[in-house]
Amino acid sequence: MLSKLPLSIALSCAAAFTAMPAAAQTTPELTLARLDCGTAVLNDVGRFNDAWAYNDLKVMFTFSCYLIKHGDDYLLWDTGHAMTAGAPAPRLSIVDQLAQINVKPEQIKFVGISHYHADHTGQVASFPGATVLIGKGDWDGITAPKPNVGANVAPFTHWISGGGKLEALAGDKDVFGDGTAVVINTPGHTPGHHSLLVRLKGMGNVLLSGDLTHFHENYENNGVPGFNYHRGDSLASLDRFKKAAANLKATVIIQHDVRDINKLPAWPASAK
Repeated sequence: MLSKLPLSIALSCAAAFTAMPAAAQTTPELTLARLDCGTAVLNDVGRFNDAWAYNDLKVMFTFSCYLIKHGDDYLLWDTGHAMTAGAPAPRLSIVDQLAQINVKPEQIKFVGISHYHADHTGQVASFPGATVLIGKGDWDGITAPKPNVGANVAPFTHWISGGGKLEALAGDKDVFGDGTAVVINTPGHTPGHHSLLVRLKGMGNVLLSGDLTHFHENYENNGVPGFNYHRGDSLASLDRFKKAAANLKATVIIQHDVRDINKLPAWPASAK
């Protein structure tokens, strides 16, 4: 076929066909790891359900952040409690945990924030060079003249002043542009709450809940905390998340439920 074409065109075609396998081989490797971002506390499951269910059940309430490596790029999902948070403060900062795998703060390209509460935003200021991805509803609540109740404003001073890059997300966000890490719009707990889909080659699809739900019992039975921003949005987001989990055959990780920690390898190992 190539012999019937002018030499220059034939060489171009041959080069293109030769390059195709090489391009396929350069698909960035994707990994997912859990970092410990707070000291677990015993909590009442019923506190997170406004229908008076599970009132006598107590489960350890943990604080998790996640590192997604995409080739040479890094996405940090949530930043946990601040080191000054008292009893629930982490024993080791995110920066110190990252140092264990020789990753420096300036290597974090994106920081994804599920929502604006203090136990998810406490260490964001440690990554001033990162582009922050946060729901528009939450960003509006942070930057309002009178910030929303529960919005942890202080750690975002660098971005509020315009010193850092930030994307206020009205919907979903394909972080790396190839579908491997997608921030999913799941409002309700807060006005701009988001969850995260990570599509690993080996482990398969993983859905990180943020605070869409807090414990297995409430996830399975559509329990909504009475302190959520909007009950209807919370239920709609749970419905979307559950349907996505079923369609994608995804592993669901409820970020605050200690029973889900072992779904990923112990730090510093990661899932692939």
